[in-house]
Amino acid sequence: MHTVAVLALDTVIPFDLSTPIEVFSRTRLPGGRAGYRVRVCAAAPEVDAGLFTLRAPWGLEGLADADTIIVPGRADASRPVPDAVLDALRDAAADGTRIASICAGTFTLAAAGLLSGLRATTHWMAAAVLAERHPDIDVDPDVLYVDNGQILTSAGAAAGLDLCLHLIRRDYGSAVAADAARLSVMPLEREGGQAQFIVSEAPPTPQGSELEPVLRWLDENTRSELTLEDIAGRAGMSTRTLLRRFREQTGSTPLQWLHRTRIRQAQHLLETTGHSVERIAVQVGFGSPTAFRDRFKRVAGVSPQAYRKAFQ
Repeated sequence: MHTVAVLALDTVIPFDLSTPIEVFSRTRLPGGRAGYRVRVCAAAPEVDAGLFTLRAPWGLEGLADADTIIVPGRADASRPVPDAVLDALRDAAADGTRIASICAGTFTLAAAGLLSGLRATTHWMAAAVLAERHPDIDVDPDVLYVDNGQILTSAGAAAGLDLCLHLIRRDYGSAVAADAARLSVMPLEREGGQAQFIVSEAPPTPQGSELEPVLRWLDENTRSELTLEDIAGRAGMSTRTLLRRFREQTGSTPLQWLHRTRIRQAQHLLETTGHSVERIAVQVGFGSPTAFRDRFKRVAGVSPQAYRKAFQ
């Protein structure tokens, strides 16, 4: 039987911990046989899980002969990982054990050096920190999970369910995975990625900068058909100077800034009104519904209709 070891470290996030325990322990094969043997392992007799203290029945020795190790996230991802844990994960990886993380558990795998040179994801709020701390990792904040074969990572919270169902499908096929998905009241495949859940705030305006007036003007005139020349004229600069100043002060281009503002406004309208997609496309300044749909999906990862269905 396939053994799954779930690693509980201090400040473990209870949701991340319980997800693999519940999903794998309830998976049944044709005929009713259990698909997995699940262990909860820890580096110490007691684990601080925030609102409660956990006593794990297995120590780190429980990782040694596991077929899969799941590393849940921790509330304090900056907390050092015990050397014994890092060594156990490295040894398991060297033996070919499949290792997967949920949410900020990616930081634990990164600390063990298991993600160097690989693509990985984590909760979108922590993606920038992960990329800054580990520039050798190709961090993708937009997806629900990344499967590198032996090493897998997932985004936050519910993405741990997506990852577990994906692993079940890898192990036993789509029929068994679909049954597990129904037990979890989850679709086997969710449309889109993590990008649809990222809060799209207004682009930060550099206070007191020479661009501040034109940025506020852009925010108020997204419905207009604006060209780079229009924006440069409003700013009183040549297009070349405008592009340079934008890069220096915002890290973006004028048209990228404009598109981001339009998509943010479109998300708000999709969430709060019953306006058609065609009407919203006009309201936020896109020349055609097709161009709006293409740009929206590129930014949010799902179509405007799917976004409305999820968030209205």
